[in-house]
Amino acid sequence: MTGNEGKKVLLLVSSLASFLVPYTVSSLNVALPAIAGDFSLDAVTLGWVTSVYMLTAAVCIVPFGKLADMHGRKRFFLLGNLLFVIGSFFAAISWAGYALIGARIVQGLGGAMVFSTSIAIITAVFPSGERGRAIGIVTATVYAGLSLGPFIGGILTQHAGWQSIFLVNVPLGLLVIALTLLWIPGEWADAGERIFDLPGALMYGLMLIGCIYGLTLLPSVSGLLWLGTGMVLLCVFWWWERRSSHPVLDPALFSRNPVFLYSNLAALINYAVVFAVGFLLSLYLQFNRGLDPQTAGILLVAQPVVQTLVSPAAGHLSDSIEPRILATAGMAFTTAGLGILALLSPSTPLVVIMAGLVILGLGYGLFSSPNTNAIMSSVGVHHLGIASGMVSTMRAIGQMLSLAIAMLVFSAVIGTVQISPAVYPELQQSVSLAFSVFFVLGLIGIWASYARGRTRRVA
Repeated sequence: MTGNEGKKVLLLVSSLASFLVPYTVSSLNVALPAIAGDFSLDAVTLGWVTSVYMLTAAVCIVPFGKLADMHGRKRFFLLGNLLFVIGSFFAAISWAGYALIGARIVQGLGGAMVFSTSIAIITAVFPSGERGRAIGIVTATVYAGLSLGPFIGGILTQHAGWQSIFLVNVPLGLLVIALTLLWIPGEWADAGERIFDLPGALMYGLMLIGCIYGLTLLPSVSGLLWLGTGMVLLCVFWWWERRSSHPVLDPALFSRNPVFLYSNLAALINYAVVFAVGFLLSLYLQFNRGLDPQTAGILLVAQPVVQTLVSPAAGHLSDSIEPRILATAGMAFTTAGLGILALLSPSTPLVVIMAGLVILGLGYGLFSSPNTNAIMSSVGVHHLGIASGMVSTMRAIGQMLSLAIAMLVFSAVIGTVQISPAVYPELQQSVSLAFSVFFVLGLIGIWASYARGRTRRVA
């Protein structure tokens, strides 16, 4: 399927599917109080409504990418959308908290299949001269889902109930399935191996569960134990994969492919330094600056709007300009924005904060599409599903790491006391310290992005 019409339909369905998954994740945050009220959920159980999806998706993305490479990416893309629709429907009709959590697991399985195949199919179909632009459009829809989710979710929850957030996914998901079946006749799979490394996949999943769950519990002792267990399993997993004849994640992708290694490292750092920005600034603007939630929200929307606008153009440029140059420039802008935010004080002009967010959004948008293009262009066709899965896995781990760093700083500076005017100075100190940590990580990210080498030579 190489015709222009087929490419346009493929880009449409990939973009729509890539919008629905992050839209659901971000819109649900607004609905959590209503869900807690309907089901009388405690804070821990309510947290699992959100966390279980991210954990399920992170654990399954890479194994599903491997299976999709073996048995057909279109097949897994369709199955993923179907599972996401089924999970959304049962989430909307949930009768208790445990039923909603179960539906979210099904959604996580579907989301993992979508994200492990959508970029892989785009990479397989679009040639190198068109690939960056296509990846940029899909990446922009991910940002649009994350950005518009809270706004759409708030309107739907207030006027139609939180169930409507999930119900919207059903017709749109069915549309994606119908368009894929009717307009995309091709299939993409590796004609070679058909052996799946099940022990390696299980070790990979347990390793990620230990690391990600441990990050959510830091700085507690149990969090350190979970994280330590995850790191031990990472060593065991790496040892096993190096000796496996059919590894689920080929270590050679990292040890012999510096573009793939450093591009993924840069992606991990990029998500780790950016994801918690909204959380930190929301607290700063409302507590330290006394702004109402609506005004704070208007200020915070500057970053995702800019990155959504910049991402397609950056992806298009990466077809003709070395992705390393664009991505490194993007990481440099991101770091500069973090440097501005690290200097926040109770009297910082709002226009300075807005400028920092705009620079941050510019850097984020300029980095992501070229970096994804570099990752996908650095591997062979038989590894496209794995590469696509790693892009999403780095996003999930980076997001969890970002929040873990913020929580660790808060715990060290403020402690476990409730935020009140008495601790506003400590809150200000925590926000500045967290942004300073992110700034230092951003400098490392600049190095990792540049150290990858030339993508064109690999391609």
